[in-house]
Amino acid sequence: MKKLFAVALMSLAASAWGADAPPKYQTSCFACHMSGAAGAPKTGDTAAWEERMAKGMDALVASVKNGLNGMPPTGLCADCTDEEYKALIEFMAAPQ
Repeated sequence: MKKLFAVALMSLAASAWGADAPPKYQTSCFACHMSGAAGAPKTGDTAAWEERMAKGMDALVASVKNGLNGMPPTGLCADCTDEEYKALIEFMAAPQ
């Protein structure tokens, strides 16, 4: 029963975040950036993203493509374009 409740709760959370999210957020970024898994900055945590955003978008896109710390190369979106990576980063860094 607890597992069923957890799945239902995650589905509701995914639906709430998915309304304004870029199309590939749910399938590539959500799992780690919603929970902060492996040290990922949480979506909407502007303080956590501030220092990262100061590096510049080109550096952030390079980090996604090459992987960084616990994030695998491409951040689980192997078919994303640079523009899609930028949109995903901007979405996650923005206040929700």
